[in-house]
Amino acid sequence: MSVKVRVRRLHPAARLPERQSAGAAGHDIYAVEDMLVPARGRALVRTGIALAIPAGFEGQVRPRSGLALRYGVRAHFGTIDSDYRGELQVLLHNDAAEDYKVQAGDRIAQLVIAPVAAAEFLESELDPTQRGEGGFGHTGS
Repeated sequence: MSVKVRVRRLHPAARLPERQSAGAAGHDIYAVEDMLVPARGRALVRTGIALAIPAGFEGQVRPRSGLALRYGVRAHFGTIDSDYRGELQVLLHNDAAEDYKVQAGDRIAQLVIAPVAAAEFLESELDPTQRGEGGFGHTGS
C-alpha cells in the first residue's frame, strides 16, 4: 500500500524522509542543524520539515537501531497526528557517558506511516480470559 504524504520544507537544508531499501517499513528522517545531546541527557532535534499526513493515518517516530547500538542514542517514540502541521522534531535520549554530536544531515530516527482505527469506548462488563488481570510479567519472564 502506498500513501501520499505532503511535505513542506521549513529550512533550505531539510531533507525529505527516505526509505533505505524496498522492504523498509520506516523512512529515515534527518537533522537539519548541528546539536549536542548531553551525556545521560536529551535534546529536541529539528528536521526542518512539516507533514500533512492523510486522515486515517498517523506518523510514528521510531528509533534507529544502529544509533542506539553504536552510540547509546535513541529517539523517543512519538506520534504525529494527521491534523498536526508544525515542524517534525525528534526527542533524542543519550544513555551514554559522553556527549553526542548530531550533525546536520544525520539520520536521527525513522518515520512509519500507519493506519489508525478510530475507537469508540463503551462502558461494559469485560469478557473473562485465561490471563485475567495478570500484568507486568504475568505471562513469563
